[in-house]
Amino acid sequence: MQRALIACFAVLLGGAAQAATIKVLCDGPLAPALPAVAEAFKKKTGHQVEFAFAPSPVIHKRITDGESADVVIVQPNFLAELAAKGKVDAGDHPAFGRIGIGLAARADAPARDIKTADALKQLLKRADMIVFNNVASGNEFAKVLERLGIAEEVKGKVVRTEPRETFERILTGSGDDLAVGTLTQIRADKKLRLIGALPAELQSYLQYAAVPMTGAPNMKPAVEFVRFLFTKPVKAQLAAAGVE
Repeated sequence: MQRALIACFAVLLGGAAQAATIKVLCDGPLAPALPAVAEAFKKKTGHQVEFAFAPSPVIHKRITDGESADVVIVQPNFLAELAAKGKVDAGDHPAFGRIGIGLAARADAPARDIKTADALKQLLKRADMIVFNNVASGNEFAKVLERLGIAEEVKGKVVRTEPRETFERILTGSGDDLAVGTLTQIRADKKLRLIGALPAELQSYLQYAAVPMTGAPNMKPAVEFVRFLFTKPVKAQLAAAGVE
């Protein structure tokens, strides 16, 4: 009996010694989706995942300035730039998911339909304020306004912001205000109503790839986590949060 207990403790202590905490620098639109994935990863492997969320351009700068981590999750064009700097390995880094863009209003706003390009166009023309960020999703929406032919017409009510301020601007407003953002972040904020995803012909997606950093302190669990993102159960978890 005593030998069995000693053996049991040895196994437990050995498992605890092998467990690691990996640091993941990750783009903000994935914040509503990845914590649940990290919990599933911990349950499966024993490894803890700590995220630091920020926009891809900010993560790129932080790494370029010398910050280290185990895994980087950003848009693929930023990975290419980091590979050129030797921060991650060069090569093919396939996307594990993508996030679409949608339109939001305050939670007490009426439901509206933007299933067609014309319906979206008319809604934007009637809005008092249209808020979108100054990074990837906002840049894509600026192109949508051009394609709808209303960029000049609505120019006076467009507000470009830092990503963290986008929804705050309409939440503190009182008019018929609209915000543009990623579907994951809109769905996660209970103070917002998701009016809808952009119509298919106007939709753009933010693609996301994950890669271990060169010289990652915890390389083996970092590689495990990247592979974990491509498994079927994780795909289902991500889809539930709005990551296709």
